[in-house]
Amino acid sequence: MSLRREGPVTERLLDLLRSHPGADPSAAGPLDAPIVAHSPLTRREAVGLFESVIQSRLQDLLSREMKDKGLSYYTIGSSGHEANAAFGAQLRTTDTAFLHYRSGAFMAARLRKGRGETPFFDAMLSFCASAEDPISGGRHKVLGSASTHVPPQTSTIASHLPKAVGFAMAMQRMERLQLRTEGVPYDSIVYCSFGDASMNHATAQAGFHAAGAAALHAQPCPVLFACEDNGIGISTRTPDTYVARMMEHRTGIKYFAADSQDYPSVWAVAREAIDYVRSHRRPAFVHTKTVRLMGHAGSDVEANYMALEAIEKNEARDPLLGFADLLLRSGALSREQILALYEDTDRRLRAAAAEASARRKLTTVAEIVQPLQLPPAASLQVRVADDATRQKVFGGKLPEQDSRPRHLAFRIPQALTDLFAAYPNAFLFGEDVAKKGGVYHATTGLHETFGTGRVFNTILDETTILGLAQGMAQAGCLPFPEIQYLAYIHNALDQIRGEAASLQFFSSGKNHRDLPVHTPAFNNPMVVRIAGLAYQKGFGGHFHNDNSVGALLDIPGLILGVPTRADDAVLMLRTMAAAAHQHGKVCLFLEPIALYMQKDLHAPNDGLWQFGYPEPHELLPLGEGRVYDATDDDQLTIVTFGNGLWMSLRVQKRLRERGIKARVFDLRWLAPLPIEQVKEHVKATGRCLVVDECRATGGGPSPMILTQLCQDPELAGCALRRVAAVDSYVPLAAAANLVLVQEPDIENAALQMCEQPVR
Repeated sequence: MSLRREGPVTERLLDLLRSHPGADPSAAGPLDAPIVAHSPLTRREAVGLFESVIQSRLQDLLSREMKDKGLSYYTIGSSGHEANAAFGAQLRTTDTAFLHYRSGAFMAARLRKGRGETPFFDAMLSFCASAEDPISGGRHKVLGSASTHVPPQTSTIASHLPKAVGFAMAMQRMERLQLRTEGVPYDSIVYCSFGDASMNHATAQAGFHAAGAAALHAQPCPVLFACEDNGIGISTRTPDTYVARMMEHRTGIKYFAADSQDYPSVWAVAREAIDYVRSHRRPAFVHTKTVRLMGHAGSDVEANYMALEAIEKNEARDPLLGFADLLLRSGALSREQILALYEDTDRRLRAAAAEASARRKLTTVAEIVQPLQLPPAASLQVRVADDATRQKVFGGKLPEQDSRPRHLAFRIPQALTDLFAAYPNAFLFGEDVAKKGGVYHATTGLHETFGTGRVFNTILDETTILGLAQGMAQAGCLPFPEIQYLAYIHNALDQIRGEAASLQFFSSGKNHRDLPVHTPAFNNPMVVRIAGLAYQKGFGGHFHNDNSVGALLDIPGLILGVPTRADDAVLMLRTMAAAAHQHGKVCLFLEPIALYMQKDLHAPNDGLWQFGYPEPHELLPLGEGRVYDATDDDQLTIVTFGNGLWMSLRVQKRLRERGIKARVFDLRWLAPLPIEQVKEHVKATGRCLVVDECRATGGGPSPMILTQLCQDPELAGCALRRVAAVDSYVPLAAAANLVLVQEPDIENAALQMCEQPVR
């Protein structure tokens, strides 16, 4: 028995082609006539479809051959799944497609209608991880195309379904507001493919649920889910009736079924489903039975978990056998023509592979991380609406004209109002953000000012909220999704980590002549607002007092800001909006819940934690912190952020009353960290106390800060210390104070440090 099954699969197909008796004279007909009575698939269309199918199959075979020679780095193929070419051929190139990794035939068919791509060569550049790969720049083997609206996907284990739904829902919302979509007509639909095993993921169910909920709420959601059911996920079997039972009667989603053993039937069902979604603007689900050939990937030996009889039974069901037989029996292609097509496609792919394997690879760190780079501060420009518009949205009195200082929760909705007046494509959504104005009133008045079209509630699911944000962003919107509490983002973190923040990394190349080199072909700009951190008095427990941002700091290319005072919040929101709009960046705006309503600093009614509204054209440069009360003879630098700033400023005053001078540095940005500014202040004082309100082990930025300080030879001899929260969830009521950083902790650490000489 051969452990590698490429040979048996290929020989079975070639034997059919070589030995086939040829056309049945009674089946002959014109090229534009249906090839069978039960399908509208014409002979001409069938021939084009077969060309895409053969290209996909031969790409799979060649990728494994190249892998054996050390020239290719990816062998998850589409063999057995080639019927998805029927969707690639019939969908418009402006129907955005979020694809499963077994969609090689779909891409081959899609690119037959492309704009200047070189499909054979581009595929081989991707297999070879060449820096000239037009979609990912050699960073990963992905299927994608900017000109035909196929965003790149990496390991598509259903994580792309929520954003496909988001894109579908965005189009009609933008149409009603007369906003321009990114090259996508309003009557477009969204195609989203995946495998049967992927349906087990919670993200898949979130996507289906969100689409069904949209239908029940009478909201247009033209998404076509395409499940390619091969009955197995790597080595785990899927019950034969599983997909049908799960989806046949799914609320709000119309079910269609096809079998890839009958390509004309797949074509007919695809056309019917596409027409349904396009005309009704409602979601549909196409369930296509298919077969996986040659294992999950090149390294997968099916014989380890499948009997030879089962493997050969699958291979006998190769859908290409039936399709080739139909073409030959009907006379659409002769045996000589089909063999010539096979040989010519193989020759062209091999020539492309030989050239691609010699092309340049990624060789520097700078080149690899280039798409993750943050925009230079000078490139960001504040967008401000005209005066008449601002007067209208603010009810005749502009916020900068109000001399009264205000607290954080008062200024945030003002800042958002200004931004929504300046960006007509801005949308705010989440749980309770509309009429209620948010749990903490941070979106008060926005719904009344801008209406349900732009400020709306979603279903209570963070995966759906973040998926909606990505889809809307890719459609041309500037989303401001709200996650109600920091702890809740962990329910859906991969929508940020694996999807939103990675998109530019995997679409960094020049995809066609209109795109300059290194310009991301796709991005999903957004400003995610999160109410978070701890210190809510007597309320919440760990879900409402989450004091860890470690999982967010781990995401490359992300912008993460923590405003502590009201004026900084306004400036930072403007900066994030500019970074998102101009550079497609994913930004997280973490608002300290405990400081939303805080007005005082040192004593009741002192009003010292209220601030004015910055002038409309001002912003805060990325990665720029703020120092408080620095003097030439300071003995200590306290570095902090969030609630730590408010506590540290109170401690600073008490230290000075005891004759100890300390400056306080507010990071404001956790990504990018203002580390060079921190170093300068530490050099000036010789001592640094990092006050990190997050959990001690990996919860906050203090380990990164201290590592950077320790590694700088110019800071040798400086005293370094931190205070951080206990590695614990936050309990209710006064017990919370036992595990969270408290002012005495900061003060005692500062006193101890200043008692010791430095340098």
